[in-house]
Amino acid sequence: MKILYAGSPEAAAVTLKILLEKQQECGFEVAGVLTNPPATQGRHKDLIPTPVEVLARENNLPVFTPEHLDSACRQEIEPLDCELLVSFAYGHIFGPKFLAMFKCGGINLHPSLLPKYRGCTPVPAAILNRDEKTAVTVQKLALKMDEGNILAQEVLSLDGTETSGKLLIEAAEIGGNLIAGLLKEASEKGNLPEGEPQSGDASYTGIISKADGQIDWNKSALEIDAQLRAYTPEPGIWCMDGSESLKIIEVKACEDDDISSPEPAGKVIRFSKPDGIFIKCGKGQLCVTVLQKQGKKAMGYKDFINGSRDFIGRQL
Repeated sequence: MKILYAGSPEAAAVTLKILLEKQQECGFEVAGVLTNPPATQGRHKDLIPTPVEVLARENNLPVFTPEHLDSACRQEIEPLDCELLVSFAYGHIFGPKFLAMFKCGGINLHPSLLPKYRGCTPVPAAILNRDEKTAVTVQKLALKMDEGNILAQEVLSLDGTETSGKLLIEAAEIGGNLIAGLLKEASEKGNLPEGEPQSGDASYTGIISKADGQIDWNKSALEIDAQLRAYTPEPGIWCMDGSESLKIIEVKACEDDDISSPEPAGKVIRFSKPDGIFIKCGKGQLCVTVLQKQGKKAMGYKDFINGSRDFIGRQL
């Protein structure tokens, strides 16, 4: 079975690597790759290819980087004669004309316990809401977003220390193996299973912006810790220190007890050499260990305090 793989970020490259390693033993072939066009990065606006493109070219695979999935794109891909589309974090919606090129249709890797958290940011949503579990789901591609039948699903327990970046890579590794198993079965039987319709209440996630990372100190320390983990590595969390923004990059364990203190939420309460900088929250205190002033490099809490002796007592 020949497949076209569609994906863009680092996590999608992790899944692609697993599929390339397993294609011979599982009886399928990654015949080509569809990914986003190179994007400008850095001060010099250099064009940087996606991690998926880099990996594909290292393996001498045909690479397609269209701006739109239009007729010109279809004409380029059609000669590959792929039977199945496999997608993970590609970033575009596949229309009926595009899906019609694949006689076995398409499958999509989605890192959530579908139908919970459909949409583009399921991993941050699970962390932000402090869920006790999530899942890695392989579903059939449908014309409506993330509504296809479930082909495989592996549940993951969450312990409250995960970041989006690390959890997404873990999901990519699990998903790559789930997809490889499905493709092996499909190669042996000649078609994919029908799968199970999604059941339960659906919820949806949307695009995350920098504004979502602004800290509300009236929330509990555990909620702010979850916000940091959900938005790591991007977009991070921040607050205002006077007229300048201040990024909170790393924290230690959060106290969610009501620590008797008359200070308002957002007050920088104290500095502890062994622990960090403590900031009052709506409930508990947040122990901050790495911070970054606007326009400056990130600093550990000791160096930060050495350069900002008046920081203790500030109202953020």
